[in-house]
Amino acid sequence: MNATVVQEIGGPEVLSWREHEPPSVGPDQLRVSTVAAGLNYIDTYHRRGIYPLGLPFVPGLEGAGVVEEVGGDVSGFAPGDRVAWTDQLGSYAEEVVISSDRAVLVPSEIPLMTAAAMMLQGITAHYLVHDTFQLRSGHRCLVHAGAGGVGRLLIQLARRVGAEVFTTVSSGEKARSASEAGATHVINYRDDNFVEAVEQIAGDRSLDVVYDGVGAETFEPGLTLLKPRGLMVLFGQSSGVVPPFDLGALARLGSLYVTRPTMGSYIADPDELRRRTDELFSMVANGELEITIDRTLPLSEAAAAHRALEARQTAGKVLLVP
Repeated sequence: MNATVVQEIGGPEVLSWREHEPPSVGPDQLRVSTVAAGLNYIDTYHRRGIYPLGLPFVPGLEGAGVVEEVGGDVSGFAPGDRVAWTDQLGSYAEEVVISSDRAVLVPSEIPLMTAAAMMLQGITAHYLVHDTFQLRSGHRCLVHAGAGGVGRLLIQLARRVGAEVFTTVSSGEKARSASEAGATHVINYRDDNFVEAVEQIAGDRSLDVVYDGVGAETFEPGLTLLKPRGLMVLFGQSSGVVPPFDLGALARLGSLYVTRPTMGSYIADPDELRRRTDELFSMVANGELEITIDRTLPLSEAAAAHRALEARQTAGKVLLVP
């Protein structure tokens, strides 16, 4: 088969499309023919060595496709099944071998492209809204990068439970996308200081929670917007790693909380993974959750996809297809 392979860490140019021997199928695994692989910011961290992996490797943590082979100990799956997966390295390939406990059956009413686009980002938005902070009607939250894949889903899920949503974007086009997702207040951070903009609308120290996937540029300013005992949820670092931080500032700002969640902790139990995806599939099928696919590119053009993502030129999900 062909796959995108990283032989050395570096920029997008290290993503090489080549012949690659897939691993054999273990007793608890599935071999799947890939229909689409999802692009996520964590893929760039793997490529750059921020989250080190053994070399060489095939990047990509999620996708959807059709089961071709089933390991001897697997139950609940059969050849021909439509499946999606997440938290499985090696998805930038024509075929992928995955653990069966990281795969879910895709309902017939959900296109496989949609399933591939919603796994990692949809699950992330789901646990952030329902578990990391149990967002409720009347809460005020800030979602950074509201036109991005996770941001747009966060806005929709937050509005679904009745929260007031502030969001930041970088352009007029992205402002429209965030507004269409349901954001209550959209702030173009290239034109306005987001702290001042939130304070002008809602007053000082007005937010219950900040969802921050940007990191270095936004972390400390965002803390100043939180109510006493408010929560900063740092779930990404697209602008860079947050530098060492004086925890005493949390006391001075009113007994604030900070958490750094990762998806693996929220889907470690296969039943929890399937509960979350069942809820997401149901919302998509009922028209309550819109999955926005920004563009599709061939797997052989993964480097171009990474460049667009890192340049903040995308709004919604990017898929890579064989």
